[in-house]
Amino acid sequence: MIDVAQIWTQLSPLLVRYGLRVVGAIALFIVGRWVISMAMRLARRSMIARHIDPTLQRYLHSIGGVALNMLLVIAILAQFGVETTSFAALMAAAGLAIGTAWGGLLANFAAGAFLLILRPFQVGDLISGAGVTGRVDEIGMFATTLTTADGVKTYVGNNKLFADNIQNFSASAIRRVDRTMLLAHGVDIDDAIAKIRAAAVAIPNVLETPAPEVFVLEFTPSGTLIAVRPFTTPDNVINVGIATNDAIRHVARDAGFPVPAVPQLQV
Repeated sequence: MIDVAQIWTQLSPLLVRYGLRVVGAIALFIVGRWVISMAMRLARRSMIARHIDPTLQRYLHSIGGVALNMLLVIAILAQFGVETTSFAALMAAAGLAIGTAWGGLLANFAAGAFLLILRPFQVGDLISGAGVTGRVDEIGMFATTLTTADGVKTYVGNNKLFADNIQNFSASAIRRVDRTMLLAHGVDIDDAIAKIRAAAVAIPNVLETPAPEVFVLEFTPSGTLIAVRPFTTPDNVINVGIATNDAIRHVARDAGFPVPAVPQLQV
């Protein structure tokens, strides 16, 4: 016959001990989650007060949340008497394995963090990098979204973009537009330069300071090559470039400049 009293006498100390551990683990979980939530809210408020970029806020919030929750899990396991040293080593090994398998993804994640911290460009800037030229729509966790001039939305991996040379066409307050005009032999160069300079100054959105540059760039067999370089703001580069081409065409037509002759090679 089973002696229930004896079994209870043997099991009751174990039940009490492990029951207290379970209660302690539950209490630790509740308090820990509350502390983590409070810490994350305070961290977010601090980042907002310091005007940290929203995308960078998400980065830091995600990393901080994962780290704190891992510490909470280790603390709960320690409450049950689990050897946390070996558990931490196991988690580190698992992290290393995941990092090796997802190396490219994590590299894009890390590069995105550096792009947000170093800020070689911002949302709305016109940039060129990784073989793509376009306006920045978003700096994501793993990829940067660009819209090219022909309206194609392109997603570039952050690591590829960060490892390449980046040209930020919006970073400078002044941009120079480079155009050329070929004058036929016999055309009065000084008169042509004066006419072109006057036409360049009259182009809308061309800056007065610095003034447009018009000078002899090179003497070629076909004629004299004139450099036409007005200055404008980054937002008006395309329009000023088109208008400069039209100004050069109108000056040549109104002044009656002859078409430069192309040298013929006789064999």
